[in-house]
Amino acid sequence: MTFKPTGNGASAKSLANYKVLRLGDVAFEGHSNKQFSYGRFVVNDNADGIMSPRFATIRPIKAININYWKNYLHNENIMKYVLVKSTKAGTMMNELVYSDLYKQVLKVPNITEQVKIGNLLQKIEIIITLQQRKLEQLKQLKKALLQQLFVEKNSKLPILRFKNFNGDWEERKLSDIANYRNGKAHEQYIDMNGIYTVVNSKFISTNGKVKKFSNEPIELLKKGEIAFVLSDVPNGKALAKAYLIDSDNKYSLNQRIAGISPSSDINSYFLYVLMNRNRYFLKFDDGVGQTNLSKKDIEEFKENYPLFDEQQKIANLFSQIQTLISLQQNKHTQLIALKKYLLQKLFI
Repeated sequence: MTFKPTGNGASAKSLANYKVLRLGDVAFEGHSNKQFSYGRFVVNDNADGIMSPRFATIRPIKAININYWKNYLHNENIMKYVLVKSTKAGTMMNELVYSDLYKQVLKVPNITEQVKIGNLLQKIEIIITLQQRKLEQLKQLKKALLQQLFVEKNSKLPILRFKNFNGDWEERKLSDIANYRNGKAHEQYIDMNGIYTVVNSKFISTNGKVKKFSNEPIELLKKGEIAFVLSDVPNGKALAKAYLIDSDNKYSLNQRIAGISPSSDINSYFLYVLMNRNRYFLKFDDGVGQTNLSKKDIEEFKENYPLFDEQQKIANLFSQIQTLISLQQNKHTQLIALKKYLLQKLFI
């Protein structure tokens, strides 16, 4: 199929009967959820290859920079209009009319400007990939340390230990090392101009990003207290998710969220890491109905604990790793936002 060139327009040559996919070719993957999507165009930016003949393919006739080309074709603001104008109305599968697609004009700059734009976007994409890799490595490090620094079931000693710490860890119930309380309903007191953050499952599952507020201090939380999600849909990601409260008189505990206050010989960050999505709590989820953890379920939670100084050492390490993860996540988010901004400003 061909995109007809007009002025600064680009063109492409039909490869409908070819099975060889050349460098710079574009494969169109068809429909998604019965609708065509700009994201279904895939630019071959690696090497020649073989492709199923059932996919439509376009090949640029004029010189096109590959890095520019793939970002252009994945630009929603451009391609959504091209697809709308090339789709047959009233069809069950939103049939793409190739003869209409041929007529669409793709406005592109000359090859020199394409190279400049393409190279800039490629560099940003490389940095995003590297940042994503760093983020995944930090998450894997945290996961490995969780397995090494905490005591496994039926054991009294961790695999990895800080210097100068020895002796067995002691198994204890949560009811022996912390106080439990339930939250209260806030729905009728929600006020987006309120001064208290309502700690509900959405707030906890998004790590504090999605917030509701209230001017009523219904069930205030204290610094060092752990807010813990008691209810979730089957196979949900919020169940048993924990949030460590960082200041007094700022948060109010909603219903179906437990407040866990550690005793003086338990480091709150240590307990937070230990409880967060612990497999003990997840086993209550049968994958069918909504899971509701009871006070008894929580208080019967058994784990092994070292002395306070060792708890604090472990807690400090995980706090530092989490800070690095958060910083890395912010960098990654900012880079994605930068690329999105450039895609809006560098293309017509």
